[in-house]
Amino acid sequence: MRRKRKIKIVATLGPSSATPERIRALFDAGADVFRINMSHASHEMLAERVSYLRALEKSVERPVAILIDLQGPKIRLGTLSGGIREVGVGDRLRLVCAATAEGSDIPIPHPEVFAALKAGEYILIDDGKIRLRIEEATRDSAEATVEVGGPLRDKKGVNLPDTVLPIPAMTEKDRSDLEAALKLGIDWVALSFVQRPEDVAEVKKIVAGRAGVLAKIEKPKALDWLPDIIDLADAIMVARGDLGVELPVQQVPGKQKYIISMCRRAGKPVVVATQMLESMITAPVPTRAEVSDVASAVFDGADAVMLSAESAAGQYPIEAVTMMNEIAISVERDPLYASIIDSQRNPPEQTTPDAIMSAVHEVTQTIHASAVVCWTKSGATAIRASRERADAPIIALTPSLDISRRLTLAWGLHSVYTEDAQDLDDMVDRACRFALQEGFSKPGQRIVVTAGVPLRTPGATNMLRVAFVGGK
Repeated sequence: MRRKRKIKIVATLGPSSATPERIRALFDAGADVFRINMSHASHEMLAERVSYLRALEKSVERPVAILIDLQGPKIRLGTLSGGIREVGVGDRLRLVCAATAEGSDIPIPHPEVFAALKAGEYILIDDGKIRLRIEEATRDSAEATVEVGGPLRDKKGVNLPDTVLPIPAMTEKDRSDLEAALKLGIDWVALSFVQRPEDVAEVKKIVAGRAGVLAKIEKPKALDWLPDIIDLADAIMVARGDLGVELPVQQVPGKQKYIISMCRRAGKPVVVATQMLESMITAPVPTRAEVSDVASAVFDGADAVMLSAESAAGQYPIEAVTMMNEIAISVERDPLYASIIDSQRNPPEQTTPDAIMSAVHEVTQTIHASAVVCWTKSGATAIRASRERADAPIIALTPSLDISRRLTLAWGLHSVYTEDAQDLDDMVDRACRFALQEGFSKPGQRIVVTAGVPLRTPGATNMLRVAFVGGK
């Protein structure tokens, strides 16, 4: 089954979609990668959903990627005295490091918050509905002025957009969830609330190559370290939910384009997520603004777009995936699309693999090749080919089932799991055969084949070959 678009679709599984029948319907509608949010999944639920997805993969005979999203550290208010409390603009509040508080104090049971808070920084409560400015801070309390007021309730979430907290991005729950997921052979791990490159390095050490590590950019402080985070991570997510809480919302579109462009330059897959078709949680069609939002991500050259509650808990999960698929196809057929994508290409780095892939792009355009076929063991050759954003479809042939699944996240890659080539002639012959049988080429058309020689040398992309597709 080949897709009619280059950008990929990530669909979140949940109560509305986590049956074998619904999962198959999501795949048929266009989902390429399935996300399991560990904020709402037990280990038993995780194992069940992974088994459903592996059964789907066997049924459709196509690699299917599974992404688990770790919950990350959650900072919340404690229990307020007297229940709900209304605060108004200009009110002076005392924040205390405690699970409960007496009188008018506001409890935040997280000592790491008070260890890091400084005067002039902001605290946002309940997804930014309430905003406080810190006037004074000590190791166990802080004085704050209310800048945006409203009702304060127990256990509401707390965001600190200006503060780098001295806590790791992984909690004990995350470590337990990650080990359980790795034992089940999942393909991607999404790390929440990344602040620094060290957060990514910690997870990569635990994962040890058993899955790809995707860093979610949802903290403004992560933007200060973005080049280093991109360098360490295997992929990036523009997680606009918390990013839109901690940044002024009008800044989010610009930051989204900045993150995408930085990932494009580095050749790392980038996913755009959160509220893309939000109204389809309760409506069978999206708003025009939501359609434009998805289209903008496609025009920007993102590798994937993601559905969260729309497919996990919404009333129309299949319709949401179908709509996202149709938007992507329409945009990629737009007369302006190819020129916009081509204008975003970056000059190749001064390495042999980059030079080869740049040449692949030029040769493919010049001879109107029907497909680019990449032989890849580590996935590096295919990811480099994806980075070029060629007009021609890209077939990634790999002898690793794990890599074939992981590559389904990257733009334009049609991943095929197959035994390794025996020699150069076998490599070219089978590239032609797969291009034909997967429906990308017709007899007499030309394809571009690229690989690393000697064979089975990861990351050593150094060969380009033009071949004619035969009729067998």
